[in-house]
Amino acid sequence: MPRYAGKMSGGDPTTSAGDAACQTEPMDETLVGSGELRVILFDLGGVLIDIDFKRAFQIWAALASCDAADLEQRFTFDEAYEQHETGELHSAGYFNALRESLNVSLSEDDLVAGWNDIYLGAIPGMVKLLATASQRFPLYAFTNSNPAHQSVWSVRFAAELSIFKTIYVSSELGVRKPDPRSFSLVAERMGVQASEVLFFDDSAENVDGAVSAGMRGVVVESTRDVTVALGRYGLEVEA
Repeated sequence: MPRYAGKMSGGDPTTSAGDAACQTEPMDETLVGSGELRVILFDLGGVLIDIDFKRAFQIWAALASCDAADLEQRFTFDEAYEQHETGELHSAGYFNALRESLNVSLSEDDLVAGWNDIYLGAIPGMVKLLATASQRFPLYAFTNSNPAHQSVWSVRFAAELSIFKTIYVSSELGVRKPDPRSFSLVAERMGVQASEVLFFDDSAENVDGAVSAGMRGVVVESTRDVTVALGRYGLEVEA
């Protein structure tokens, strides 16, 4: 069943919502929430935009004449990665740190070439779901991201992203998911109470952070999870 939190840029290269198997168990209404809902907040990577971080390793391996599996093993979502996503570390500084952790002699341009090649496309069915949801609620997005990635997804997916009133980016906010403070800040900027927000993310850790800030949340393992949750608010989407 969809995991509803009432109580998981993250760039973890895991299975996207479009790839996961659909679940059909009934929803626990006490977890999705029953109070007034004013806005819906969506994650981007793994929910709307399909990503494959292995593409970066393959490009770097080809440029460095080494094995992609070795690079994947060396790569970590480390402190430098998180600082890059909160704006504490500029891109040049991050790519210097990445070069050291990967132990490769690649130029910044080479690293950026792989870094920005992780986007596959919009997850099938999500554009239709967003269009349906927007008929009743204002839509916003909140993503952990960095300037290099933002320069790609903001252009490539401009049409799909145009449905959001605002896209909040961690590197611009100065704080990232799952920190509850990031969700409190986003709620404040949206002009609503956290309890009036329904948040969708493919990371359970991020959803837990949103719920800690007072939001209601849904962990997205497939587009069906979004469909079922929207249905609880009277938004029916045809298959």
